[in-house]
Amino acid sequence: MTKAELVEEVARAAELNKRDAEVIVETVFDSIIGALHKGEKVELRGFGSFRTRERGPRRGRNPKTGEPVDVPAKRVPYFKPGKELKEFFTETPEAEGDKTEASKAVGGDPTAGAGESVAASEPAAASEPAAASEPAAASEPAADAGGVNSEATSGSSSSGSAD
Repeated sequence: MTKAELVEEVARAAELNKRDAEVIVETVFDSIIGALHKGEKVELRGFGSFRTRERGPRRGRNPKTGEPVDVPAKRVPYFKPGKELKEFFTETPEAEGDKTEASKAVGGDPTAGAGESVAASEPAAASEPAAASEPAAASEPAADAGGVNSEATSGSSSSGSAD
């Protein structure tokens, strides 16, 4: 997401014009930068915190000539994600697994068109090895997860058609 996209999102969410949304975004960024410049920590509960770290002087190399150079000490900003943000990303694979199961159910639904079930399984098949996805595409779109799930999918497919 770019700064311009963020401004558009703030404008849409807060029902403001773009100019007012841009002022808000700029003010937030300037406030964070100003606090970091003063050496303060900026903590946004549920999101994370911005801090600065001291980097000591070190010996580096000029990439063009390979000649050693002295790099002075400096302060650098860094972001530490908060607990809720970390949990959001650690739970994502499980949530995607649930979505995959839901798409398998859609693939087995007799009211779903053939194109829908293939489209639902294509992203999952792209992440699988080629050997695993080729037989899946030929037989059952939801069978790309392996032998164990293909039996469960076949069962759900036949039970879905019984309704």
